[in-house]
Amino acid sequence: MTSSRQDAWTQDEDLLLAEIVLRHIREGGTQLAAFEEVGKKLSRTSAACGFRWNSFVRKQYKTGIDIAKIQRKQLKSRVITKDEEQPVRFSYIDGQSITSLSEVIRYLESIEQIQQQSSELLEANEELQHKLEQLQEKVTVLEKEKKVLESNLYTVEEDYKALIEIMERARKMVVLKEDEKSRKVKFQMEKNGNLERVENK
Repeated sequence: MTSSRQDAWTQDEDLLLAEIVLRHIREGGTQLAAFEEVGKKLSRTSAACGFRWNSFVRKQYKTGIDIAKIQRKQLKSRVITKDEEQPVRFSYIDGQSITSLSEVIRYLESIEQIQQQSSELLEANEELQHKLEQLQEKVTVLEKEKKVLESNLYTVEEDYKALIEIMERARKMVVLKEDEKSRKVKFQMEKNGNLERVENK
């Protein structure tokens, strides 16, 4: 028994899922059968295929689903002409048959709409790509500025440490000088006029 995949869906897999589901709708089959067919081809469970269809892919193929339903109805009930007693069908490029000119027009309009949406998506994608490139350039500039600031900060920190050391040395020198001053010998005059040495306490 093959293990079912748990990885993310690719665009090609979404496309295959849509094609098979739309074919089943068109031919009057069930979506469950479509999910099972896709599951076998992609080594995924039919439940995973059903979830992917309902949560994501179906929203992108609303027009395609409508067309497939129309084609399914046409396969069930065919228009019979009075003369030939045969269905009137317009053979189409993809092998499908549509029974009225208005449906052909609707089908072509839906294709035009899909193409328009595709071109809009391409324009949006190009715009996003351009914005991404601009943001990447900004990130590069900001990274350079960050390095400069980090270097400046390091220099300031080193200067600050050196200044603290100088101040500490100066404080010690002041304390030493005060000690030396206090240790100097002092003299005072005795009553009889002689100088007398006075020891500092």
